[in-house]
Amino acid sequence: MIIRTRWRSILQTVTLHLGAAVLIGYFAFQGYNGQYGLLARRGFERQLTELTAERDQLRAHREAIESKVRLLSPERIDADLLDEEARALLNLVHPKDLVLLRKPGAAPRAQ
Repeated sequence: MIIRTRWRSILQTVTLHLGAAVLIGYFAFQGYNGQYGLLARRGFERQLTELTAERDQLRAHREAIESKVRLLSPERIDADLLDEEARALLNLVHPKDLVLLRKPGAAPRAQ
């Protein structure tokens, strides 16, 4: 009878320790690989930098468009910009203009 109690006590202790180890292992695994673990955090940070760069690019594009619209406002029309837009829409050129042809869909080169 004493042996059974001793074995029961040893088995309970081992079972308790193994259960605790499994529980700790589970939480450690989830903390590293889980939905909100360390690996996911790296992905979130990478996504944040990509989206921030995209936001800055879109903001710069919007500001460029706003400045162009400001130049075409009815209160103060920029003659050069108006002439450029009219020629582009009507597909006309002045006889003294120098025309540079480029492939369709090619982006204009920055100077």
